[in-house]
Amino acid sequence: MSAGIDSTSSTSATTPEWQVYRGTGLIADSPIEGLPKPPPWRRFTGEGTVLRPADDRGEGDRHVGRALNTPRKPNVQEIAMVNAAIHLRRPLLVTGNPGTGKSSLAYLISRELGLGPVLRWPITSRTTLKDGLYLYDAIGRVQASGGRPQGNDADIGNYIHLGPLGTALLPYDLPRVLLVDEMDKGDIDLPNDLLNVFEEGEFDVLELVRFAKKQPEVSVMTRDRGGSAVISQGVVQCREFPIVIITSNGEREFPPAFLRRCLKLHIGPPTYEQLAGMVAAHFGEAEGIDIARLINAFLDRSAELGGLAADQLLNAVSMATSGAFQADHDWNSLLKAIWHPLANPTAESP
Repeated sequence: MSAGIDSTSSTSATTPEWQVYRGTGLIADSPIEGLPKPPPWRRFTGEGTVLRPADDRGEGDRHVGRALNTPRKPNVQEIAMVNAAIHLRRPLLVTGNPGTGKSSLAYLISRELGLGPVLRWPITSRTTLKDGLYLYDAIGRVQASGGRPQGNDADIGNYIHLGPLGTALLPYDLPRVLLVDEMDKGDIDLPNDLLNVFEEGEFDVLELVRFAKKQPEVSVMTRDRGGSAVISQGVVQCREFPIVIITSNGEREFPPAFLRRCLKLHIGPPTYEQLAGMVAAHFGEAEGIDIARLINAFLDRSAELGGLAADQLLNAVSMATSGAFQADHDWNSLLKAIWHPLANPTAESP
């Protein structure tokens, strides 16, 4: 059954030892040495060695800002549910209004535990399960073989590209972090299509299964830039189930069978302290700017309009650091435009 906790409580003074994720926002010096053993029904036996990229190419800083000397103060429910998902090897369904930091959670986890780049799978109304697993460029292969379908068998791996979900299910020694972003925007059948993959931790690359007698092992491209992996007998099976963060803005409900396989966390609007930490992570001291006044104005505007996104505050701080705030009339008009309502962007702001 699904478990849900609402993230509205304050952070506890101490963190139990069983919790490997502390939510500090600090960068790991090295990957976490090991994770708690999974339940017997969530143990997987993927074989082979796949190297995990160590350099995230600055994506962590871009999404959550630089790590500060002062540790981030996470919510106790965030810590509890992330660690429960890690222990149980289950996806974590994160809900909340747009701009509350749901997607950022994946980058915080990966950076703190030293798990490398986040594998992001953005969901649209046209997204299918196959998009997340792999793509096979049949036309490109035929063209490269001079129009002879069987004339380029040895290079079949050059035309198979694992998607973010497919890459996350490779047999790494430590789990990858997979962000399934805005699942509620997807096709109504997508959650049910994911059930078997999440349950079994594996999938078949059908083109390689048919090719296995001729070439049991094939090197294919992965989602990582310049990455590759060897697939044996056409089957991809994880060794460590990925840390899966699924975000939803609550635009529609998910089927019970899908919810039963997920843990749930609701993220509420950010507090003053959380917004101040976010601004500091991206802008440092922001000299010459009254950050406290700007955050309070943002919170007032957010309450007035029924909710704003945290990145709208970052936009305002960025404009303020450029000197745009020097003319009060222009600055107030600019803030009104930047802090527009999210529910109906075309409506006139009050």
